[in-house]
Amino acid sequence: MSRLKELRVYVDKKLNKIEDEDKRISAAAHLYGVSLAAQILAKKRGLDSELAAMAGMLHDMHAYKTGSYDDHAHLGAELARKILGKLELTTQEETDIICSAIYHHDDKAAIDGPMDELLKDADVIDHCFKDASKPVKEKEQKRYDALCKELGL
Repeated sequence: MSRLKELRVYVDKKLNKIEDEDKRISAAAHLYGVSLAAQILAKKRGLDSELAAMAGMLHDMHAYKTGSYDDHAHLGAELARKILGKLELTTQEETDIICSAIYHHDDKAAIDGPMDELLKDADVIDHCFKDASKPVKEKEQKRYDALCKELGL
């Protein structure tokens, strides 16, 4: 089994514990959507698509586990480090790359490392393209515009 598939099995088990069906479906759709967008962007940008997809799968797990988005990026990086350590799927360097991306993903205005930026952009893609009837959030507008230009949309 691939590392990504093994991680998805773990994430699915955790998401299946969410009792509210709408929240469970929304959580799964978002994590899988960000993971897919991250893989595509990684291919385009010459980054590791498997690590990008893994970061996407884990980036909001803390929020879904606790039901709170308070400091979810920083706390989510800690949770991701524990999960990756438990599953023994990544090297220390790979874990650091994934956790840095998760740690920084909520600060859409800052510019961080390449994988950090990729996860921010994948998150924006999922937020902005999942439901075109919703307006783009102000904090995501600049990234959304840059992504549309980068992707030729």
